Amino acid sequence: MSEREIEAKYVDLHCHGGTGFYFSDPNPRNIQSAINFHKNHGTSQLLASLVTEKIDDLETQIRRLVPFYNSGAIAGIHLEGPYLARARCGAHNPNLLKSPTISEIQRLIEVGEGAIKMITVAPELESALEVISYLASKKIIAAIGHSDGSYDDALKAVDAGASLVTHFSNGMSKLKDGEKTFATALLHKTSIPLELIMDGHHVSREDIASIASVAGDRMIFVTDAMAAAGQPDGQYSIGDLDVVVSEGVAKLKSNGALAGSTLTMAQAVAHAQHCGLNQELIDNAARELPSLLLQKVL
Repeated sequence: MSEREIEAKYVDLHCHGGTGFYFSDPNPRNIQSAINFHKNHGTSQLLASLVTEKIDDLETQIRRLVPFYNSGAIAGIHLEGPYLARARCGAHNPNLLKSPTISEIQRLIEVGEGAIKMITVAPELESALEVISYLASKKIIAAIGHSDGSYDDALKAVDAGASLVTHFSNGMSKLKDGEKTFATALLHKTSIPLELIMDGHHVSREDIASIASVAGDRMIFVTDAMAAAGQPDGQYSIGDLDVVVSEGVAKLKSNGALAGSTLTMAQAVAHAQHCGLNQELIDNAARELPSLLLQKVL
């Protein structure tokens, strides 16, 4: 039985592209190629994630994706930026990052014609808590991440309505960084789901075990796949940032920081099995919990 026949049942809430293309591509055929790649490698539904851009450019990219949402090819759009912390920007252009405003969020939602299902926000930014509450009121997943916030910032964000953590342990403090950090607050003092990039590079096996022991039923596997998923090693880009992929690991050319992944959902599940997670937790993280979150915003 083929990989697709076995595993084309997973839900990926955080995916930027694959087979050489991003979901921001101006050519609809290239967007469809990226969608097809992931649907042939374990994914049944996905949110098309867009990285930080100027707002006008982001609007153009959103408009290009609306037909794919209307046709059911994607479950919606995830805006990962530009409302992120400079200190934790990862593979986002720090010069384009900004604090959110409800008026600008309203403008993006209007352009999306119902397709925008998730927006990632660093909750310590000015007006971020008000925006998180607004998104929750509009049945849009208010995800928190790419944050240099504190223990208290995390708890305030959840109180405001945040309902997901963008790639937990990446773009934020790690579990080894202390007892009262943004990460430990989310793990130990909240009940919201935690995205995990399950590729063996973004989160250590030790941390995966720790997270599973405390919040196994809150894990959600995501790919955070960039264009190089399904492609050979080489030179790529994210926005206008240069990326080098070596042995399947994508890193910024400028500083060596991880720059998304080359994962498929089938590979993420296989790695979770390799880490010794039980099948019930894996099924919940790869399919059941992300499906539940989507049902709440569809």
